[in-house]
Amino acid sequence: MEYKEFILDDFQVDAIESLDKNHSVVVSAATGTGKTLIADYVINKYIGSGSKIIYTAPIKALSNQKYREFLAEYGDKVGLITGDVVINADAQILIMTTEIYRNMLVTKDEMVNDVSYVIFDEIHYINDIERGVVWEESIIFSPQHVRFLCLSATIPNAHEFADWISTIKEHSVDVVKYDKRAVPLHHHVFDSKNGLKTLDQFRKIVDNNEYDELYTDFGNNFGYKHKHRGGNKRRGNAKKKDHIELVYELQRKNLVPCMFFVFSRKACEDKAGELSRKMREGFTTPDQKSKIIRYMREHLDPEYNNLETVKLFREVLPKGIAFHHAGLLPGLKDVVEHLFNEGLISVLYATETFAVGINMPAKTVAFSSLEKYDGISFRYLNTKEYFQMAGRAGRRGIDTQGYSIALMDKRHNDPEKVLTLMTKDVEKIISQYRLTYNTALNLVNSYDQETTETILKSSFDYYLRQKQHKSVRIMASYKNMLNRLEKWGFILNGEITEKGEFAKYIYQHEILITEVFNTEAVDMLSPIEILCLLATIIYEERKNDNFVKQRSSEYKNTYLNIISVTSEMRYVDRKIDRFVLRKMIPMMTIWAHGADFMEVVEMTNLREGDVIRLIRQVVDFLRQILRATKDQHRIDKLQECMDMIYRDIVRPEF
Repeated sequence: MEYKEFILDDFQVDAIESLDKNHSVVVSAATGTGKTLIADYVINKYIGSGSKIIYTAPIKALSNQKYREFLAEYGDKVGLITGDVVINADAQILIMTTEIYRNMLVTKDEMVNDVSYVIFDEIHYINDIERGVVWEESIIFSPQHVRFLCLSATIPNAHEFADWISTIKEHSVDVVKYDKRAVPLHHHVFDSKNGLKTLDQFRKIVDNNEYDELYTDFGNNFGYKHKHRGGNKRRGNAKKKDHIELVYELQRKNLVPCMFFVFSRKACEDKAGELSRKMREGFTTPDQKSKIIRYMREHLDPEYNNLETVKLFREVLPKGIAFHHAGLLPGLKDVVEHLFNEGLISVLYATETFAVGINMPAKTVAFSSLEKYDGISFRYLNTKEYFQMAGRAGRRGIDTQGYSIALMDKRHNDPEKVLTLMTKDVEKIISQYRLTYNTALNLVNSYDQETTETILKSSFDYYLRQKQHKSVRIMASYKNMLNRLEKWGFILNGEITEKGEFAKYIYQHEILITEVFNTEAVDMLSPIEILCLLATIIYEERKNDNFVKQRSSEYKNTYLNIISVTSEMRYVDRKIDRFVLRKMIPMMTIWAHGADFMEVVEMTNLREGDVIRLIRQVVDFLRQILRATKDQHRIDKLQECMDMIYRDIVRPEF
């Protein structure tokens, strides 16, 4: 079978045949095998019918990329909706983050009635501890007529997942599995003393108890120090630059370009700088250097030349070395992605966000460590995380083989865990379902008691527990939540109040936001004070975050007025962190007053991309509050807030 001049693989044909039967389909296929072509078929099939197709992605960067791709082919029939961007919202093909689709469903957005198919890219994100519930509710709350195309790398329990969808949505859900990669992938370990070892070679070493003898001390991306006489291991600063030894080996064996995953933003930049200083000429020819420098000159705004990241880029990029992480300016990420796509980058140090959906494969993928810090402790990657990243190795139509290589550390790596991790993706899709106040309010508002119970018992968690004959207390949890909402005035006599009506449009911090913005409190705050308070609510403090302390009468008055207003409300006063408020006021105030972005960046050690993300999150919450607000005076004030901060580099360009 051919489609758009492509000869389709059998699994693509199977998926398309299921779609033609109006079935939902779960596609579990290795990275780089052409899952996106199936999504393109769905869009092409319905483009002439007038019905809508929704394409959801787990991160904004992937949403933006898909928007650009589909825009090039379908023009004004494509729209984009994320928290901070709305383009052509009435379009037939809508690209959006999964959160946006979920929010449309729970608030009964009429547009959903016209949707035929929803494409869930990277559906395995349902495993995500914090956000997985969004994918579950997107399936649970979808109307019965909607069909799903769920795309993912390997899902060991794909049939179980499909059976759940089929059970709650009462239609056929077919599973299409394809484990064969377009480019075979080989897994290796590396240390600077023994060089590259295949997994089979490594397994023999482990089986023969030669691991301690052969594998000597070397660091990973965090580095390690240990006491010489059998003392406890602890993390410190690695002195050895083993990633450089690996890069030399890759260069000798012609195994570049290499995507080098490092689980620390700072380490990405440090390693790029280390490699650049070690390799005076780098990987590029004089002609390639000229192309890179010319492209940088054309696409890097001179305004940001004094940023340390830009200075480092100017050093490393002409050598074919780069780094990429979420803390970079959007424009810098675009430059790196373009140069990588053009084959001008030989070694790219990147955090794992680069592996999510963005179609930029390399010949080799390397790992500075198989451990990462997850916000609580250091842990090994799970197999799905590993194969999501390793799967980027091997470029279809270019490479005959792909290579995944992990740096080893004898003092810290558990060889058995390493072998298990690198052998096969065994992580099942599980449920992370939890009930939120927003969901509870929308259930009370839109459904009777019987339907509510059916919905609450439709979660993947409930389905799995029932299969295992385990008791589930979801209804008790729901009733407890309703009692709290009634106590706080969001529900009265089984119906939502004015406060509840407002809160159903607020998707995070819903109680706190409503207590401030659906009361007279908002009338007593100036636009600047509103922005500072919102930033305080949204900002998630990290251990080493720093902000310049600036004293001025304006900042002091802003702080005192916000505190005088919020201290009158017990719940709000308890939730507002006054230390964070002091930090947010100078930064948000000067940006709202029209300062250049560089002035804002100089007030904090936050990465430039993180500053932009924080301001865009404030924009996202302003949109939610605007939708929930009915008072015209408040709407005008909130719109003024939006106009003050949604500008220049914060406002994305397409």
